[in-house]
Amino acid sequence: MLRTSSIAFLKKSSFIFLLLSLSLCSLKGQELNFTVSINADVVQTTERAIFDEMKTSFERFLNETIWTNDQFRNNEKIKANLALTIQDQPNIGQFTANAQIQIVRPVYGTTYETLLLNFADRDWDFQFNQSQPLQFNQNNFTNNLTSLLAYYAYIALGIDYDSFSPLGGTPFFQTALTIVNNAQNSGAVGWGQFQTRRNRYWLAENLMTNAQYEPVRRAIYEYHLNGMDLFQTDPATARQNILNALKEIQRVNSILPNSILIISFLDTKSDELVNIFSQGEMSLRREAYNELLKLDPTRRSKYQKIVQN
Repeated sequence: MLRTSSIAFLKKSSFIFLLLSLSLCSLKGQELNFTVSINADVVQTTERAIFDEMKTSFERFLNETIWTNDQFRNNEKIKANLALTIQDQPNIGQFTANAQIQIVRPVYGTTYETLLLNFADRDWDFQFNQSQPLQFNQNNFTNNLTSLLAYYAYIALGIDYDSFSPLGGTPFFQTALTIVNNAQNSGAVGWGQFQTRRNRYWLAENLMTNAQYEPVRRAIYEYHLNGMDLFQTDPATARQNILNALKEIQRVNSILPNSILIISFLDTKSDELVNIFSQGEMSLRREAYNELLKLDPTRRSKYQKIVQN
């Protein structure tokens, strides 16, 4: 059985050949292909080997855990990057860090890869010791480290599935929300409703709990499957579909301004949107520019490139 996102491909005859040509590929249970990087330059310690072990351990946990009941071919694995910058080691085995999480999706018919999420998480406090096994139970809080890693594993799955089928990531966002709820009583930062509006709680709330954000999730599907994946064969239609997606997001933004889901979408896509709309019919480019100014006025100077030539 292929993962459910493949259903969206089957709806387009041009994708059938792709699936058939890959039919001899081996199937794997693991779904993710995370690359982890650790920057610990500011940490004063002679035990530098722990950071190499940390990288290896985190990658194994993310990439070798079976997260779903679907089967993934090697070429279907979801690519992602987790960049940790260690800020402090207050005690042996205890670390505070900033994290940057990037989730990547291929664009059909091209070698281009588009970012689905580029999210900064400044509340990574965790304990890690050499030879420490990483254990996780999605129904109970075990420790902050595996909750952090598993949370972003399910966010990666959810946003990838959303990009291939409308609201396809719902079961994964539900699990991410369960992780949030289980972690809230731990006292660890980043999981709380009242700590900051740009944390893991609010990202999961926007993606799963609050139905008012469903149009944003549907727009993510429209942007990618009917926009980016169409560029190779019909760039004019692709741009129009992406503009339609922006309009849907703006409709939500006008009701719920400054939400983390929309902010993170624009943080992720602003450069790409400039590239998309710097070509094509000028009337559509002006319309896209005006829509982006309503959505994201702080990047006015960047978006002006869309209408400059």
